[in-house]
Amino acid sequence: MGNRRFIVIGLAVIPVIGMLLPVGRAAERPRFGGGGPRVTSPEVAADGRVTFRILAPKAQEVRLSGSDIPGIGQGATMTKDANGVWEVAAGPLPGGAYRYNFNVDGVSVIDPRNPSTSESNMNVWSLVYVPGVDFMDTRDVPHGAVAEVTYYSKSLERFRRMHVYTPPGYEMGGGKYPVFYLLHGASDSDDSWTTVGRAGFILDNLIAAGKARPMVVVMPAGHTGPFSFGGPRQTVDPFIEDFQKDIRPYIEKNYRVHTDRAHRAMAGLSMGGGHTINIAIPHLEDYAYIGVFSSGIFSLGGRGGQGDSGPSWEEQNKAKLDDAALKKGLKLLWFATGKEDFLVGTSRATVELFKKHGFDVVYKETEGAHTWTNWRDYLSEFAPQLFQ
Repeated sequence: MGNRRFIVIGLAVIPVIGMLLPVGRAAERPRFGGGGPRVTSPEVAADGRVTFRILAPKAQEVRLSGSDIPGIGQGATMTKDANGVWEVAAGPLPGGAYRYNFNVDGVSVIDPRNPSTSESNMNVWSLVYVPGVDFMDTRDVPHGAVAEVTYYSKSLERFRRMHVYTPPGYEMGGGKYPVFYLLHGASDSDDSWTTVGRAGFILDNLIAAGKARPMVVVMPAGHTGPFSFGGPRQTVDPFIEDFQKDIRPYIEKNYRVHTDRAHRAMAGLSMGGGHTINIAIPHLEDYAYIGVFSSGIFSLGGRGGQGDSGPSWEEQNKAKLDDAALKKGLKLLWFATGKEDFLVGTSRATVELFKKHGFDVVYKETEGAHTWTNWRDYLSEFAPQLFQ
C-alpha cells in the first residue's frame, strides 16, 4: 500500500496519503476538509480583551459587526496576515455576553470556529461571553433547565416554539411554582433571553443566593412572521392572540405553576415591553407584577401605535386604569430605561400616564442605551422583587 497511513476514529479507518502522523500529537494533525493555518476565535484574555479571527485568504475586506460591543459601533475593520487570517481585537470589554458576525466582502457570516450562537427573528449571531459579572457568570451553584418547547398554536394555525426555564429541583420534586412571562424585543426571538440575555444563569445565581424565589420563566416568540420597523399596524396583534389562547393555557396545563394573580408576573424589553403593557393592563386582574424595560406605550413617544384615528390607548383602557380595586392587587409596576435609549421619551411619558391614573410606579433611568448590557441588569434587579 506504499506510504499510505491510516487514522482510526471510532470504527472508521481513514487513509492519509503521503503523511506520517506522530503518535500523541493529534492536536496538531491537519483538519479534515481543508488545510491552512489553525484559527482560534474568539480568544478571550484574562483582562477582557477579545480577539476575533477568521480564515478568508481570498477576501478583499473583512469587518467585525457587533452593535453591543463597546467601541465597535458600525463595525471594525479587520487586518489580514500572510496566512490569510483576518484579525481584530476589542476591549478590554466589560463582563457580559456579546453577539457578533463577520462581514466578508459584503456577506454576513457567523464565526466558523465558534459553536456558540444566539438567534434573532430572521438571523443568527455568533456569541462570546466575557466573565467577570457575578450575577450572570456560570458559577458552581445548582442549575435549572431551559427547554425548547414546541406547541401548536390554534390561533395562528401552525407549530410554534418557546423557551421555558424551570428552577433547580423542579424535575425531582412536586408542588407548584410562580410563573414569570419574560418577553423579548423587536428582531429577537424566544432564544434571545437565554443566550445573549443569560436569563437562566441570572435566575440560577439569584435563587442560589436566596435573592429570588424559585420560579418558572416562560420566554415565548414575540414575532409571528417577518418584522420591519414602520410596518402596517394590525387591528389585532397575532402574538397577543397566541399568548392568550395558546401559550398561557399550555403552560398552565403542562407545568406545575400557580394560576392565581399573586403568583403571575410579566416583563419585557422594547417591543416585549409594549406587549407586556398590552397584555397585562387589559387583563390587570391576572398580573401582580409588571416590568417594562426600555419601552412604553409607543403612541406616546411617536414610535407608532394608534395614530390619529380611533380611540387612544388610554381611552381604550380607561376602565382598567381607573379601577381602584385592581390597583390593590398590583404588587409592582416597574420601569427602567437607559438615559441614552432612543425610547427614553416613550418610557417617561408612559410612566407619567400611569401616575396620572393613580398607579404607584417605580421608575429608574440608568446609564447606557438600547442594549442587552442594560436588559440583563434590569432582569437581575426585577426578578428578586417577584413573589416575595
